[in-house]
Amino acid sequence: MADVKLQLGPAYGDFLAALPPNPSTSALAGKTTEKLVAEFRYLQAQATGSISRFMEYLTYGYMIDNVALLITGTLHERDTRELLERCHPLGWFETMPVLCVATNIEELYNSVLVETPLAPYFKGSLSHQDLDELNIEIIRNMLYKNYLEDFYRFVNSESGLKGTPTAEVMSEALEFEADRRAINITLNSFGTELSKTERKKLYPEFGKLYPEGSLMLSRAEDVEGVALAVSGVGDYKAFFDAVGLNQGGVGGPGGGGSIGGGGLGNMAGGGPSDGKSLEDMFYQKEMEISKLTFTRQFTPAIIYAWVKLREQVWSFFFLLLLSY
Repeated sequence: MADVKLQLGPAYGDFLAALPPNPSTSALAGKTTEKLVAEFRYLQAQATGSISRFMEYLTYGYMIDNVALLITGTLHERDTRELLERCHPLGWFETMPVLCVATNIEELYNSVLVETPLAPYFKGSLSHQDLDELNIEIIRNMLYKNYLEDFYRFVNSESGLKGTPTAEVMSEALEFEADRRAINITLNSFGTELSKTERKKLYPEFGKLYPEGSLMLSRAEDVEGVALAVSGVGDYKAFFDAVGLNQGGVGGPGGGGSIGGGGLGNMAGGGPSDGKSLEDMFYQKEMEISKLTFTRQFTPAIIYAWVKLREQVWSFFFLLLLSY
């Protein structure tokens, strides 16, 4: 770890200076996240108008994760200070500590509706009766669905963005994210109590798969059904071909993990994918979209791509460190 710290010095020197000679992986990760957040906040402070609102949208996904964490913590009566420390700083909002004052789920729900930017994503979709441990992943995915649909409408209707390269680039990125979530939700629902009707409600209502592919996904009963549903989109068909999931390459229904998380993350099937899982293929595609964004000029979509690339680079980097 000392060697790693030395190599990171030129880019992260000021942030790593306070760390001991042999810092833990978690401490190193915390400092790299701190640098990302500082740079993001600096850019956000310079932004005005539609770009300022665009950058606010980039933080909403982190807010959803933070609120889901607080809901889980409230259900288990966890220490509020510990919960706040575990929240992602990009998803921090001024009134977040207010949520920790809630002593029960109904109070927390009412606080979310009043005190957070996520209020529109709760209203009309979720009630305080939905906030229980069994439903937490469904809640998270419903919030993400509402968020992605709202973000997609924003980039395609905001006067400063509509018809610009930003709308074009972000539409592609958000459509991919919507499709990936729909596929993963489906794969991870097999073998659970989530009904087909409930599953369909979690799919974002846009993307390359929408509406025909989404309808087929909602009716899928196994991995082969998912492969058939996505076969109309070249990239997704290629992913399933590569990992062998369209040829019965996985024995039995798929997907451990949470609904909407990584789909068949550790299963590579029987195809020529060099050991890559379906989730690896999705990450690779996400990185391709992000890198191509940098070929476009004068668009805030670069900020979205920059954050995605930084996150993935460090994710792979720390996985590599943990393997030693």
